[in-house]
Amino acid sequence: MRRLVRPLVLTALAACCGAAMAAPAASDQPQGKLPRWAMPESYQLDFKVDPRQQDFTGTTTIKLKLEKATDHLWLHGRELKVSKVAITDAAGKVHEGKYVDVAPKEGVVRIDFGSQLAPQELSLAITYSAPLNQQLQGLYKVSHEGQPYAMTQMEPISARFAFPGFDEPSFKTPFDIRLTVPNDEVGIANTKQVKEEGAGDGWKTLTFARTQPLPTYLVAFGVGPWDVVKGPDISSTQYRAQPTELRGIAAKGEGHRMQHVLSETPSIIHTLEDYYGFGYPWDKLDLLAAPDFSAGAMENPGLVTFRDWLLLIDPDSPANYVRGSFNVTAHELAHQWTGDTVTMGWWDDLWLNEAFATWMQQKVTQKVHPEYRADLDRVRGAQGAMNGDSLVTTRKIRQPITGNGDIETAFDGITYQKGAAVLGMFEGYVGESTFQKGMRSYIQQHKFGNATADDLVASIAKAADKGQDFQQAFKSFLNQPGVPYVQTQVSQEGGKTVLHLTQGRYLPLGSAGDAKSVWGVPMCVRYGTADGSKVSCELLDKAQGTMVLAGASNPTWVMPNANGSGYYRFAMAKDDLAKLGQQVGKLDDAEQLAYADAVYASFKHGDLDAADVLAALKPLTSSKTREVATAPLNSFNWIYQNVAQTDAQRAKLAEWAKAAYLPRMQQLGYHRKPGEADTDSLLRDTLAAQLALGVKLPEVRTELLKQGDAALKRKPDGRLDLAAADPDLLGIALGVAVQERGKSAVDALIAELPQTSDPAMRNAILGGLSEVEDPALATQVRDFALVKQVKVGEMASLLRGVRDTRAQRDASWDWSVANYDKIVERTGSFAGGQLPNLMAGGGCSKDEADRLQAFFKTRAKDVTGAERGLAQTSESTLLCAALAAKQDASVILR
Repeated sequence: MRRLVRPLVLTALAACCGAAMAAPAASDQPQGKLPRWAMPESYQLDFKVDPRQQDFTGTTTIKLKLEKATDHLWLHGRELKVSKVAITDAAGKVHEGKYVDVAPKEGVVRIDFGSQLAPQELSLAITYSAPLNQQLQGLYKVSHEGQPYAMTQMEPISARFAFPGFDEPSFKTPFDIRLTVPNDEVGIANTKQVKEEGAGDGWKTLTFARTQPLPTYLVAFGVGPWDVVKGPDISSTQYRAQPTELRGIAAKGEGHRMQHVLSETPSIIHTLEDYYGFGYPWDKLDLLAAPDFSAGAMENPGLVTFRDWLLLIDPDSPANYVRGSFNVTAHELAHQWTGDTVTMGWWDDLWLNEAFATWMQQKVTQKVHPEYRADLDRVRGAQGAMNGDSLVTTRKIRQPITGNGDIETAFDGITYQKGAAVLGMFEGYVGESTFQKGMRSYIQQHKFGNATADDLVASIAKAADKGQDFQQAFKSFLNQPGVPYVQTQVSQEGGKTVLHLTQGRYLPLGSAGDAKSVWGVPMCVRYGTADGSKVSCELLDKAQGTMVLAGASNPTWVMPNANGSGYYRFAMAKDDLAKLGQQVGKLDDAEQLAYADAVYASFKHGDLDAADVLAALKPLTSSKTREVATAPLNSFNWIYQNVAQTDAQRAKLAEWAKAAYLPRMQQLGYHRKPGEADTDSLLRDTLAAQLALGVKLPEVRTELLKQGDAALKRKPDGRLDLAAADPDLLGIALGVAVQERGKSAVDALIAELPQTSDPAMRNAILGGLSEVEDPALATQVRDFALVKQVKVGEMASLLRGVRDTRAQRDASWDWSVANYDKIVERTGSFAGGQLPNLMAGGGCSKDEADRLQAFFKTRAKDVTGAERGLAQTSESTLLCAALAAKQDASVILR
């Protein structure tokens, strides 16, 4: 699942209900995984769903095998009101069972047989009713323009809200799905519909083809007045004999906007088939634009679901939406092989799903749309992951799972971007064709089953003819947290140029961590030669090592992360870093990004001051490559927010930004030009946000305020004229208008949102409101986030808001504390790990960390995942405070 915009979703405290009062738990009650002495073999899922109602009914029939004599079994169910349990034994005798909610919060239930049954094949039928979930989990209810829809989101552990079952990834079985729905509604599911029958009284029953073996978290269906749009068939290939049907599914009236993504999809599927040597394995492909969704998208086989703005693309859609649409579609379709065909055995190997889909999406994008520069997205993603991976409280890629909170907090930059970077690094080490050979073997060996990290690493090692050293090096990145920090020093020894290497763990200034860690680092360095440069690679798997730089010039320069492909940070003496900076124009784009990260890392480590950083990064701002030109902004913004103490210091920094970026902004202009490259649109968006909302240059704000005012003018029908602004800049223009026009702008946008169904327009309105700075208006916006007109998946964008100053953070904190119960009540239990950051993210003082800890001292245990989120937010706050305390703000003026 691609969690592009994860909502704040937290644990509901209500216990779910069973058919009988909870009985004392059996002595073998599972504390983690369900026992393997009861194994499901297939499911028949029957649902009766009318989205206009508040509840649905269902019957789940599970064929299973008992492998020991027992009078009960364990499975999962949550908030299900069970009316009947029938167990049919191998002889055909029916036993009345009892459904007992043993652990309602976790969703663990027991089925009591009433007597002991011998090992055998059983059929277990459970009849129940349940609410259509209001928090985007399981089978949930959403609306679009007043029309209700029911749809699913089962990952990671929400299938238990929709039906009772064995809700773990290693229990893969076929599913037969039947939906009984009102005659005027459309039903869709993972597979093709094979039958429709009347069900009396305005109902019909839809039967779908049996699935390939799936875990419960990949079961998907939807009911509502959907538009169903036929796309181009995905033509057959040498790996797939028949064309595959492709459709777009959208809320009523929106289907015509699916054509862009449908036109792009066949090229993605063909590229994936060519790489894996394995045909698309499902009987059709539907892409569904969900009116509200907890994730960015979800890889359900045959029925892939997305946030609607990723699929509803128009000719004037913002450039970042168009790129995002392709990238996320490629990510989810890559999952059809890694995740769906081959599924992780347990959640500690979630990276086998998500890291591979992230890494593979970048390969697909680089092939189909090389102008999107997915190669640089990979480097930037890795660097973002390194920032989180620098915390002592970070996760391992293969984090042991001790409870549901560990499952729900595993969808983060460590799993996705760090995992993808590690894959790319070792792919570069063994070679692309060798890595592909190992991947093909892995898919074939485990197709329609489960696999572990050991299976994957062994397959790559075999293809590369590598031994235990390679496997240990690979696993050193999977099984320990943190970022390798390689210190380099060049010396001349016996007529040779030698690079001395020392590795440990990268820890920012103020960290309490232990730097003594060792990885197996595939280390590649670029160095200067008489006729240019050369790259040399070695595996550094000890605390210290050396590399001979054959043919190096004397003196030479060294870029210790050639091609930017390594998941590690490097350090060098200040003079050597300056020498590398003088050669930055000779580095490729990815290496220039690695250089920018090295400067930022040295600053966070306490080795450079703010003036050093700005001087070192200034040459990058003139790059013609968007990603490189904007790379200094992370460092700049931290300095602007946390180092500058006076108006004079902030003005000096604003002058730096103005000199670096205003000429480019003026060259681009404030409106999209006919036929311009999307890179220009994306750069315009980034620079406008930085200059207008970041450092607030008057000349940029004046231009954007014109657009904001135009968008806030009412048309004859009373609606705002949102199309009057450039589509890429609408949200920024509205943000400037909110700050300049105050209450009239805020009131107008709050009134407009409920009338607006277009997701891009809604996002722009939310973005504009989130820039409010006036304290009273900020409270009004936060209050608005709690009303039903704001979707659950949209709340976070309003609640995070502007927090650049301590006063703004205090106001946000006070409001969050006062409204804590309302937030928890509305948002449910999906990703409570984000709640501490939502309330206190951006803090930069010890007392901010202290008040966060004090507030959650008795609450964190009640919110799934909050304990990890609390630890990481607190640590980030203390590290910020330590670095800020070291700064001498006067250096900005020198």
